[in-house]
Amino acid sequence: MGRVNEPPRLPEGSFAAWSRDRLAVARRGADECGDVWQLEPGVYVAAAAGPCEAVLRRGKDFPKVPSPLFPPLKRSSGARTSEERSHAHAARMRGLRAQAVAARIGEIAPGTARFVDQWPAGQDVEILPPVRHALAEVGVRYLFSEDAPTLLPFAAQLFVAREVLVRPSRWVWPRWVPTPARRFRTRQQVAFTNALRPIVRRRRSSGRLGDDVLGEMLRPSSRYGLLPEEAIVDTLPGITIATFETPSRAAGWILLHLARYPQAADRVAAEAAFLPADPAATTSTHLDRLPYTQALVREVLRLHPPSWLLTRRAPRRTQLAGYTIDAGSTVLVCPYTAHRDAREHSEPEQFHPERWLDDAGSPTKPGVFLSFGTGPHGCEGAALAMAMLTLLTAQTARCYHLSEPPGPEPSHQVTTFEGLTTAGLRLRATLRS
Repeated sequence: MGRVNEPPRLPEGSFAAWSRDRLAVARRGADECGDVWQLEPGVYVAAAAGPCEAVLRRGKDFPKVPSPLFPPLKRSSGARTSEERSHAHAARMRGLRAQAVAARIGEIAPGTARFVDQWPAGQDVEILPPVRHALAEVGVRYLFSEDAPTLLPFAAQLFVAREVLVRPSRWVWPRWVPTPARRFRTRQQVAFTNALRPIVRRRRSSGRLGDDVLGEMLRPSSRYGLLPEEAIVDTLPGITIATFETPSRAAGWILLHLARYPQAADRVAAEAAFLPADPAATTSTHLDRLPYTQALVREVLRLHPPSWLLTRRAPRRTQLAGYTIDAGSTVLVCPYTAHRDAREHSEPEQFHPERWLDDAGSPTKPGVFLSFGTGPHGCEGAALAMAMLTLLTAQTARCYHLSEPPGPEPSHQVTTFEGLTTAGLRLRATLRS
């Protein structure tokens, strides 16, 4: 069967142009070709809110590409069954759903406050490394509670392995080739699981499973029973990195906006003045009293979604926005351009946190807010990430005025490979009077 009603192709669009400036090509494709366009034969971009939402919701027509960053280690027990994967997902979500996060705000707030306390005032600081360290402490503690100090050094090495693995390369090796980066990844994954395994066994043997995410995974399910040990240790390396890697990228953009929009930062600081002096006393009620801060976080994530491009495959011929998508095609979902859809957001290029305070700005409206994805593969840690970022934003603005370093040099470089990042971001913090 021949090709029917294909999406338009971007003039001069190619992977060469794409690799030079992916954001610019994405913007051109949306502007010149419309809601769905073709980058290369068999490679399509969903550029508008409606098609992006449709692809992410239609998991059977557009399944996620099966390329886990930390695939299960090879063992004699074999691959996880679909039942075990479902059980593991349900168990994780018991600990990551919004109600569970709300109940543990007092455990999250001290970690974000420590970052603020340790920022050296009056100096130009490359801020992403300390942000990442602080959010790693928060995320690992949320997952593992009192066992976090044991696992945090191994989590840090997992992050290093991730950075080495996703570094741009001239060559794309088949997944079965044991490149040096993949061997390093495997060594760090083994070290993490070897540190985690005795914790799992100790908790099970003592009966003190814990009230954290690991504890939820250790609890038997009325439907599935006990989750096997291997299913737990295979799952947690990737989840551990996810609790702080993407939020750290988001935090860079948020701190940059606090520096560039001092009036917005002042408004955040006014809200944050009512947070408890003791961060451990912070509750979900305090978080609910930060509506503008939450709106600012959401607006930054709208303009600069850390996961700005999501990859899906079409296993069979299907339709999308009236176009035919052939079997075997790749569909790139682009929240970056979808969030700039003027049909969904007035003045979409403007930084305007107040849009999320209006009834019309509800993030639950389909396609309006895709920074955490949606559908069957939406971000499991969305509630945790929002809590971490809201607290970090409020606590920072309460203590400091932020500014970019003076001079002609830019404060950061925008990178788009494996996420939208303010690489090398340098900021200065001045104490509020």
